[in-house]
Amino acid sequence: MPRVARWLPVLGLVVAVACDRTQATHDSADVESDRSSGGAAETARTMAPSAALPRIVFLGDSLTAGLGIGRDQAVPALIQERLQREGFRYEVVNAGNSGDTSDGGLSRLDWSLTGNVAILVVELGANDGLRGIPPARTRRNLESIVDTAKQRGITVLLTGMEAPPNYGAAYTDEFRKTFRDVATAKHVAFMPFFLEDVAGIPRLNQPDGVHPTPEGARIVADNVWRYLKPLLTKSPS
Repeated sequence: MPRVARWLPVLGLVVAVACDRTQATHDSADVESDRSSGGAAETARTMAPSAALPRIVFLGDSLTAGLGIGRDQAVPALIQERLQREGFRYEVVNAGNSGDTSDGGLSRLDWSLTGNVAILVVELGANDGLRGIPPARTRRNLESIVDTAKQRGITVLLTGMEAPPNYGAAYTDEFRKTFRDVATAKHVAFMPFFLEDVAGIPRLNQPDGVHPTPEGARIVADNVWRYLKPLLTKSPS
């Protein structure tokens, strides 16, 4: 995967130089900001065209939340616009929380799935990889999230992520494989790499080298759309 390979050295530098500073800031200030503003619940209120519409919930971290560009330019908002342009009647909920690991996503899953949720897009794992969390733990969390959603009759789209090279090739390979293995075992739709066509391209990323610019977010949204569209119906009930 050449685009992924190009991105890994960039992420390695980000981890070495900025993990203690940038990520710590994301974990405290940005998470606190999300909570104080109502986070996903606030987004649900501002983005909801109708409480009766089925929901597409994006459960994720800062890549979903739109860190540095705002929620109105983040991937979920762009997907909402695309749905409306193409005649699909869904409400998109941005349940992104900056700094979240898969542990954090699992811990807030129940309230993220309130309402008439039809589809759950799971974008978690970037912070697991940054912190060297054992892939087995990430897998257990992702499996629990998928199982809970499926038990409620919710369709799942799982997105993959890459780990930095700092922890060695064995960890990187196992981490990458974790997402595909969960998707295969649980029979859910799978997007191999959330940041495909954006990671490692300076003009598409903010100065931290990790979070997309508005242009980068549009490319990510276009890629997500390819995997999401087959899961939609024109007249959801």
